[in-house]
Amino acid sequence: MKKIVVEGLKYRYPGAERLALDDVSFEVNAGELIGIIGKNGSGKSTLCYALTGLVPHFFRGAYGGRVLLDGLEVKTSTVAEISRKAGLVFDNPFTQISAAKETVFEEIAFGLENAGVPREEMAERIEWSMKLLGIEGIREKNPFELSGGQMQRVAIAGMLVMKPDILILDEPTSQLDPQGTEEVFQVIRNLAKEGMTILVAEHKVEKLAEYADKLLLLHDGKCAAFDAPKRVFSMENAESYGVELPLAAQIAKELDLRDEAGLYPAAPDELLALLKGRLQGAAGTDERFTE
Repeated sequence: MKKIVVEGLKYRYPGAERLALDDVSFEVNAGELIGIIGKNGSGKSTLCYALTGLVPHFFRGAYGGRVLLDGLEVKTSTVAEISRKAGLVFDNPFTQISAAKETVFEEIAFGLENAGVPREEMAERIEWSMKLLGIEGIREKNPFELSGGQMQRVAIAGMLVMKPDILILDEPTSQLDPQGTEEVFQVIRNLAKEGMTILVAEHKVEKLAEYADKLLLLHDGKCAAFDAPKRVFSMENAESYGVELPLAAQIAKELDLRDEAGLYPAAPDELLALLKGRLQGAAGTDERFTE
């Protein structure tokens, strides 16, 4: 089932000379986890805004093409209608936190209150989201007394509690340490397994290589590739787009180690499997290992 359909999307910010998005097209199935990669200025954040209606409804500018969220066309729908389909987590938690609440618990409840969710269900959802993000222990703290990483977790929890069908995250781990990053990606993966459709714009390609079903590579606003991680990182010109290869692909490239399809591994477990196969093959042809 197609959850997101983007057709010939073009967008230029007011006063800008060049297109921020230039004829971008792709489709996402329900329950897929998609990574959006590309160097700074490639259009990653703009695409996140376009998928949630901020482009063109808030930023205005020149807009062309179509974005459909579960059949709902973004351009002809209100932000309120779009928000019932998709939620956006910004890279900076200060953008997300409302500043209208005095505790983490109340902050996470903010969106549910506006949506008129019954109090009992509200409490259950808040407890669920806090447990997912591991922030139960800071429930009574003021959001603006937290560290950047804690604030980011609260911002993510505040969006997850709304249980959108589609979740868009723009650099969600920018404020997190390696452990926090791993925990957030595990949460994202589990939500995708439960059927939520998720797109993550992220510079940390190691995690996207490990967790994403597909990668959307943007370059100067254009879609340079949309495929499985190992296929994107095996492109001969991948690094020319300003994308750093994950460590597994770098090692495999140095060793000229490819799978049966001629692709470099993207994730650590894929690299280990290929190395094991090579070692077993070498042992099988070495007289010292044969009877």
